[in-house]
Amino acid sequence: MKNGTTLALGLMLAGAMAGNASAQEIKPDRAIKYRQGVFYAMGWNMYGVLGPMMKGEIPYNKDQAIKAATYLHELAFMPYDGFVAGSDQGAPTKAKSEIWKDRAKFDQLAQAMQAETTKLLAAAQSGDQAQFKSAVSATGKACSNCHDDFRNK
Repeated sequence: MKNGTTLALGLMLAGAMAGNASAQEIKPDRAIKYRQGVFYAMGWNMYGVLGPMMKGEIPYNKDQAIKAATYLHELAFMPYDGFVAGSDQGAPTKAKSEIWKDRAKFDQLAQAMQAETTKLLAAAQSGDQAQFKSAVSATGKACSNCHDDFRNK
């Protein structure tokens, strides 16, 4: 569990640093790698812990659900600093060019996903398994909404 905490803290620090740097200072390849790392950590918590717990593939554990939901919620605000000008290329990426063409929609979908992670965290903290399952499902749908329009398969 220490490695998960270390990863989360490292990503948070990287996010703070990326958020404080101007877009001109961030090289596109670093921005791509940064956002991919954050999205990978989000996937770890969503599809490695919360989703399997929701489906009954792993036993429900309130403390574990809270931990994963907390990480996911914090991470949900971080990757967007990595979508700087020019980071549509410079390293392999699945990001569609539509991100930079329709940034308002991209940002709107990001905010919707962030709102769902807020609800997910509250559901995990409640210990109500039905509420938890519904919140995991809604968060997954919010993730998919963005992937459908802005991520290449």
